[in-house]
Formats: sequence, structure tokens, C-alpha cells
Amino acid sequence: MFPFKFWYSSYCGEEPVSRKTRLQRKLRFLKTMRDDLETKLAGLNAAISNVEQQLSQEDVTQA
Repeated sequence: MFPFKFWYSSYCGEEPVSRKTRLQRKLRFLKTMRDDLETKLAGLNAAISNVEQQLSQEDVTQA
């Protein structure tokens, strides 16, 4: 899930990269993490909505 080599490749014996390149990689990494978290959050919200809907349907059928 965390592509650290992608972000910190300059510490792994590869040739040095510029500050701008490191910041661009860091930005890409952070955006990837955000997108992943947004996907997980959407899934959680859908699951919560589904359970709430099931509970409200049970309340209607029991009333």
C-alpha cells in the first residue's frame, strides 16, 4: 500500500534526485493515499447506509 521506494528512491543507492523531483513524487504519493482513503470511506458510507436502510425497513415491518 505504501510505495516508499517510489518516494525515497534517493536513499536506496540510486542516483540523487532534485528537490523538485522529490516533492513531485511526494505529492503523487500523497494523492494516491488520499484517493485510496476516499475509496475506503465511500465503501464505509455505503455499508452504513445499507445497515440504516435495513433497520428502518425492520421498524416499518414490525410496526
